[in-house]
Amino acid sequence: MKLSDYAKQNSISYRTAYRHWKAGIIKGKQLPTGTIVIYDNYEVEKNFVIRVILYARVSSSENKSNLDSQLERLKNYSNAKGYIIKKEIKEIGSGLNDNRKQLLNILKRDDWDKIIVEHKDRFSRFGINFIKVLLEKNGKTVEIINETDSDKEDLMQDFISIITSFCARLYGLRRSKRKTEKIIKELNNEQSI
Repeated sequence: MKLSDYAKQNSISYRTAYRHWKAGIIKGKQLPTGTIVIYDNYEVEKNFVIRVILYARVSSSENKSNLDSQLERLKNYSNAKGYIIKKEIKEIGSGLNDNRKQLLNILKRDDWDKIIVEHKDRFSRFGINFIKVLLEKNGKTVEIINETDSDKEDLMQDFISIITSFCARLYGLRRSKRKTEKIIKELNNEQSI
């Protein structure tokens, strides 16, 4: 029902009803048109409660101080949207790392509806659309607060991250190949004895 109808039904002024809504005494949502719709209790419990997990991430320990401010912005956003915050996660790790323990734990849980992140690269550097599709198939979503296009600096950071990742894999493969060759050589030496 509209906020004005709620005010009439409860014999209060629209201004008082608005203050109740702002204070969270009554639950509702504001439509893009500006109209405030008040839920009745059954609808709130059944249809309109959105459980969220806040996910803040930085790449290195040097940026650790940014985690708290990032999480604070996520909290303010979620509260303004009327979401119920189930968990707040802070993680330090590369956006290219596909083995981030905190994020993997979130994805294994089933007690949330949305993951809220500040920027898409805080969630994942690449493949975010694939992740979104898989989550949506399970009735979950990722909500990105700031969906601005990457500027030149972000693109350069992505490029450097890709090169670093592939170099680490390449050198790791070479090291692995040398170890394998050494083991084979030792086995051949043992057989010839």
